[in-house]
Amino acid sequence: MDGEEQKETWDGFQELVNMKPADLEKWLESDRSRDVGQHQDGGESTGHASGRRIVEIQRTKKGDLTEDDYRHMRKVVGYIRRHLAQRPSGDVQDTKWRYSLMNWGHDPLA
Repeated sequence: MDGEEQKETWDGFQELVNMKPADLEKWLESDRSRDVGQHQDGGESTGHASGRRIVEIQRTKKGDLTEDDYRHMRKVVGYIRRHLAQRPSGDVQDTKWRYSLMNWGHDPLA
């Protein structure tokens, strides 16, 4: 990933991941967080694992981010954008749609 791609990824991540690390960690500890998403063999969901990785990335200095970190950030940005485009009608306060986004670090009601 070249410098321009990293900048684009960084900017998108900063724009879309609107949960602070401590808030995201607290959310990830909840039953609602663990219940949503695609679970592999009854284990942790993809989004839940991503949330833990997002917290690590948020706590890493920008200059210390690796190529792998940027690839994950790009994945997060893509997921959030796709998921936002699928917003259901009505109140989304207590929906799996919102909870899934929150696992990826974005609270659409924030």
